[in-house]
Amino acid sequence: METALQDLIDTFELLGDWEERYRYLIELGRKLPPLPESARSQSNKVRGCMSQVWLTHRLESGPPPRLCFSGDSDAHIVKGLIALLFALVNGRSPDQVLALDLSDAFDRLGLSSHITVNRRNGFYSMVERIRSIARDAAGAAATS
Repeated sequence: METALQDLIDTFELLGDWEERYRYLIELGRKLPPLPESARSQSNKVRGCMSQVWLTHRLESGPPPRLCFSGDSDAHIVKGLIALLFALVNGRSPDQVLALDLSDAFDRLGLSSHITVNRRNGFYSMVERIRSIARDAAGAAATS
């Protein structure tokens, strides 16, 4: 994660003011692959977000298995936060995802002091959903 996080930190620092950083987040969100309508189900919906957020995943086989997430939101900045999270977790093993300190990443990017409380709570709800998926995947891998 450190390389991906450092790349994001460097980009945020280059952008300077928060207006530009918000635009960058929105642009990241626009680059997410479209989420199929069938994936916009209640079971994929993230609870605790003010906007609508859906997260799905697949576990790619291999030693070790790797998690790949997909997602979407009806809010532009939240969609950017999803893309930011995916930059940090996609392609990692469940154990690697569980070892990440995503709250620290959020703080190091300066988001904790520039994102509204509701969006911050939504971000942490998405983090908890990702961690729950990783825990389930790690448990399944350990029993097989």
